[in-house]
Amino acid sequence: MAKYTSLNIDDKGIATLTLNRPEVHNAFDDVMISELLQALKDVEDSEQARVLVLRSEGKNFSAGADLNWMRSMADKNYQQNVEDAGELGLLMERLDLLSKPSIALVQGAAFGGAVGLAACCDIVLAQPRSSFCLSEVKIGLIPAVISPYVVRTIGERQSRRYMLTAERFFADEAQKLGLVNDVVDDFEEPLNNLLDALLANSPQAVTACKELIRNVGSRPINKDVREHTIKAIAEIRVSDEGQEGLSAFLEKRPAAWLNKN
Repeated sequence: MAKYTSLNIDDKGIATLTLNRPEVHNAFDDVMISELLQALKDVEDSEQARVLVLRSEGKNFSAGADLNWMRSMADKNYQQNVEDAGELGLLMERLDLLSKPSIALVQGAAFGGAVGLAACCDIVLAQPRSSFCLSEVKIGLIPAVISPYVVRTIGERQSRRYMLTAERFFADEAQKLGLVNDVVDDFEEPLNNLLDALLANSPQAVTACKELIRNVGSRPINKDVREHTIKAIAEIRVSDEGQEGLSAFLEKRPAAWLNKN
C-alpha cells in the first residue's frame, strides 16, 4: 500500500494521482518517487484510464526534494548518487512520455523538482497565488534532471534567468513563460471542462497526437518531418477509431468511444 501517494481510476477513466505528504509540503524522497513511478506505470498499463490528473493535498503542491533525503544522499558515493538521480530522471521521463493526457493542479508552492513535474504535464492549472521557484542553486545544487523539460517549456533565455537567480515567480508570470496554461481561482470547474473536452475525443487519436507533438515539436521542418506527418495521418485514417470517427461525423451520430463514458 502506498505511503505518500494515492491513485484512483474512476468509471469515466479519470486517473487521479495525489501527492499526500502535506506535513512536509509534499516534498518527495526515494519512497515517494518509487510510488509515483509505480502509479504512472499503472495508469499507462490501464485500459480503463484515459486521462491523468496530478494533484496534491495541503497548502502546497510540492516543495520539491526532501532536504533530509538530499542530505542523506550527500553521504553516499558518486555511483549511488547516479543511481538515485536516475530514479528521479525516470519519473520525469515516464510522466512526460505518458500516452494519456495529463493535467497538473498547482496550488501554493511548486519548488525545484515540482516545477519539473509541472513541465512534464500536458496542461497545468494554477491558482493566482501559486508560486514557482527553481531554487537548487540556493543550496549549492543545480536543477539537472528536470532541466530538459523546464528548458523546453519556458525556453533557454528564461531558464537562464530563473535557474541562475532562483527567483520566486507567481502564476501570472508562469503563464507568460508557458509553464502554466490557465490561472484559476478554483480548480474544479475548469478541470471538469478540460476533462469533458478530453474524454469527448478519440483515445487512440489523443495518444497519436501526443506522439506527433513530441516528434515534430523540436525538429526543423524538413523532408523527414514531412514524411513522418504524412505517414501519421495515413495510419490514423485507417485505424479502427479513425474509421469510426469519420463514419460517426458523416452519419451525424456519437462516436463509439462516447458511449463508453
